[in-house]
Amino acid sequence: MSNRTALVVRGGWKGHDPVGTTDLFVPTLTDAGFDVTVEDSLEVYADDAVMSGIDLIVQSWTMGEILVDEMHGLRLAVENGTGLAGWHGGLLDAFRGATDYQHIVGGQFVAHPGDMVDHEIVVRPERADHPVVAGISSPLRLTTEQYWVQTDPLCDVLATTTHAVRADAPWHEPVTVPAVWTRRWGRGKVFACTVGHSTAELQVPEIRAIIDRGLVWAAREPAV
Repeated sequence: MSNRTALVVRGGWKGHDPVGTTDLFVPTLTDAGFDVTVEDSLEVYADDAVMSGIDLIVQSWTMGEILVDEMHGLRLAVENGTGLAGWHGGLLDAFRGATDYQHIVGGQFVAHPGDMVDHEIVVRPERADHPVVAGISSPLRLTTEQYWVQTDPLCDVLATTTHAVRADAPWHEPVTVPAVWTRRWGRGKVFACTVGHSTAELQVPEIRAIIDRGLVWAAREPAV
């Protein structure tokens, strides 16, 4: 049986260290039996011959723009069974003008109030047996960007974070938003984690475990 294939697509805004952060997870994919290809351009999404053979896309591309043919290729790949996975801005703040991309992912970054703040990531008790978060200690306390995301009901939310009311904030009650979710799209699966501003957060053992598992979960199932 041949290995499954993973495509790491990285670039965009340098502040999220797309090279350093994705390099952390290449060994995870290799150890899980994937043949890994790394691309520093979105052009690969428009290559039908390549995309038709990909089992998992790991994307780290903050902001930027995606061309029509690239978006078309990405959409078709996911609908036909290719997994799509990522974290923080590399997945959730990519291609701000592409609503069809946001439609696939199921969530979009809109703010990180207060910049680096103390907050908690809480595994939803009713989803604590999901393989991505099973056994993860909760709540998990972090000091980093706390993403405020807008999502839709198709997301299977595994963990949340709550933005507290603050004197300098315009909202009037605590706001709980998804922090980790999975999603089915056509024959494909999507995994998203809002944490991951830098390699430091990604090396927190619990966050590392969630993303390691999420990447493998999202991939196309191996052929029997």
